Amino acid sequence: MAPYLQDNNVLQNLPAHPAKFEVLDKPKSAIPRPISVANYQPGRTIVDEHLTYEYDYLRPNFPEVQWDEIKEVPYTDKGLQGHPEFENLLADATDIFDYNPKIGTEIHGVNLAKLTNAQKNDLARLIATRGVVFFRNQVDLDINAQRELGAYFGTLHKHATTSVPRQEGLEDVHVVFMDKGSKDMRAMFTPTFLWHSDVTYEVQPLSYTSLKVVSGPPRGGGGDTLWSSQYAAYDALSPHMQKYLEGLTAIHSAEMQANDSRSSGRPVRREPVITEHPLIRTHPVTGWKSLFYNPGFVTKIKGIPKVESDHICSYLSEIIATTQEGHVRFQWGKNDVAFWDNRVTNHTATYGFAPHRRHAVRVACQGERPVFDPSGKSQEEEFGVKWGLPPVNKDGSGQSNYND
Repeated sequence: MAPYLQDNNVLQNLPAHPAKFEVLDKPKSAIPRPISVANYQPGRTIVDEHLTYEYDYLRPNFPEVQWDEIKEVPYTDKGLQGHPEFENLLADATDIFDYNPKIGTEIHGVNLAKLTNAQKNDLARLIATRGVVFFRNQVDLDINAQRELGAYFGTLHKHATTSVPRQEGLEDVHVVFMDKGSKDMRAMFTPTFLWHSDVTYEVQPLSYTSLKVVSGPPRGGGGDTLWSSQYAAYDALSPHMQKYLEGLTAIHSAEMQANDSRSSGRPVRREPVITEHPLIRTHPVTGWKSLFYNPGFVTKIKGIPKVESDHICSYLSEIIATTQEGHVRFQWGKNDVAFWDNRVTNHTATYGFAPHRRHAVRVACQGERPVFDPSGKSQEEEFGVKWGLPPVNKDGSGQSNYND
């Protein structure tokens, strides 16, 4: 772990090495250097002690309550009503750019707390297309506005095991909270396993999901989040593997999550479920095929020998974790919001940001029961036709001289 500072005087208590520095005379007219430049120390960022904290009501709580099992609910994707060029949403935008061709878009100038219904529909369509969309400094999007926006897209999900805010009435909000007193859990999981899509074991897994960071490490302090496109994961497969996987079903289980909660002395508010979903699904808005595989919750592939299932799971986990062109990494600032589609992305947190506090609140709605439509296209196929892109070579048997 890199050393850290407890106050704004980054030079305090640092060892002096007068022989290693040349002292220069500074002209009186010299412009003072920016604080970030004057105080820069590699690998060190100033820690906020949070002596007062405005978000105490959003701190994590684990209430001892019991909820009924989740029933199927009607779901119609609002993205189907969105403008194909997102004209309503972008009417207020001052800038928009993609992080890469496959996944991730950032929009400036849009206030998520003040969207019209037409803009919300466009937002859903954009998220379905790009996987995840980022918005900076959304001060007006308080927790009630965030819940109201999420509820526009569908029935809000209540998590069976994770923490909810201390304030009552916010049981459909999931709290992410770590600070200098939190246990370092990185050694408990492989990095590949940490890639996941939220609660895919539900009969109707989540669709549109927002996460707002209310307090986090400063710039350069860590705590980024990565997303991986399952459209891109499907496109990374050979046509033979695509065809094979299109006929398979994965088993998603909540049992490990529930068992670990009980072992930690925390309540399980709803009994765990085991659900079968197609390994390849088709998105109702884009019509694109995507992988629907979750390293965190898929336990096996149905209908094939265990050794085959284990190797497929290992292979798909590697595709998700290592297909770089399908990844986007977001460095958070206070009040930043990420809005993603859990149906077509996996994501993973990053660690190593201790002793900084990282506090965020997530709101998500249930989507449709996953289905596979063999008439769907792939993102790569559609983009290739639309933009005249060269076909992707998927023959790995030839000679190659790697240069980069």
